Amino acid sequence: MIVSVLITPGLSSTTTTFNVLQYGAVGNGQTNDSPAFMKAWKDACQSKSHISQLIIPSSRTFLLKPVTFTGPCKSNYTYIQLSGKIVAPRTKSEYKGFHTNTWLGFSFINGLIISGKGTIDGRGSAWWQQPCIGNAQTAGCRPPTALTFNRCYRFQLKGFTSINPARSHITLTGCKKGILSNLRLTAPGTSPNTDGIDISGSRSIQVLNSFIATGDDCIAISAGSSMVKISGITCGPGHGISIGSLGASGETDTVEDVHVKNCTLTETLTGVRIKTHQGGGGFARRITFEKIRFVRANNPIIIDQFYCPHSNDCRNQTQGIKVSDVTYKGIVGTSLMEKAINLSCDQNVGCSNIVLDHVYIKPAVAGQKVFSFCNNAHGRATHTKPAVNCLLR
Repeated sequence: MIVSVLITPGLSSTTTTFNVLQYGAVGNGQTNDSPAFMKAWKDACQSKSHISQLIIPSSRTFLLKPVTFTGPCKSNYTYIQLSGKIVAPRTKSEYKGFHTNTWLGFSFINGLIISGKGTIDGRGSAWWQQPCIGNAQTAGCRPPTALTFNRCYRFQLKGFTSINPARSHITLTGCKKGILSNLRLTAPGTSPNTDGIDISGSRSIQVLNSFIATGDDCIAISAGSSMVKISGITCGPGHGISIGSLGASGETDTVEDVHVKNCTLTETLTGVRIKTHQGGGGFARRITFEKIRFVRANNPIIIDQFYCPHSNDCRNQTQGIKVSDVTYKGIVGTSLMEKAINLSCDQNVGCSNIVLDHVYIKPAVAGQKVFSFCNNAHGRATHTKPAVNCLLR
């Protein structure tokens, strides 16, 4: 433990530093360094300094088994300086005895900052090759998310790289006032369920200036989330930026006040998408997609109120998620699919106040044409090609 006093004009504060090497971490990529990390975390979290700093030094590789770093902490800010590399176990068998869906968890922490140029490697290929069969709670069955943040408040994640998670890179659940910026999240385009960032039950979240190339949604915003700002994202490969899915198994779900701006999506399976199941309740509203560029995207703009990934159990139901106040503005690019704009809304619920303004999508393939599809969507379209006829009435 090292105590230092930081003095800046008009501000005096104490920073206490905890280096995992001083707690017995080896950093050779083979020794389980989890006990050392947990000891260092305990002292850092209990420190009453204004800033408590946990250092993960460069030029070392730290092997961690599944661990959860839990608060609340006594310091105003708990700062993890990630300069080195953290790796997951190579095989499923090494997860035995851990009943968790998470590899690295962070729970009930206020003022958490994880920053640095280090790398987190989920070593997920063993999970991608062998589909999960059996009890989802059994170790070795459900792939672990690389980083899970549960009920964290006033937090920042910035600068680091995450590669090859077994499942999602980052999941936020029940979090508030978070900023995720300058991240690099990558996995092969063929890797299953490797979402970049999943946001659920969270409020006042910003995702900024990051590169996401993965095998599923680059960013997915799910039930209970509001006041989400996404800007400066480069996405692809992946499944684009999605709202939902919402309303699965008849659930009542809500998402509102989402603003996606200044993003580029390249060769993604879908572009910007809202997906809801029939039979659910709730709403998705006040959502804006602005200044988006598509490069050879497969399905650039989609609202799908008939979302049903398991086609053997799709039933028509009268209830559904209400989709309203959705704006697409200043959107350009190319589509690999002829159906470039797809507003597929339920006849009982429908979609209201859908606005397209200055939306221009061209075919990515020479000689091909693009068109729009519209069902029970209501609103207006101006300066839009291909024309969305149902919104021109």
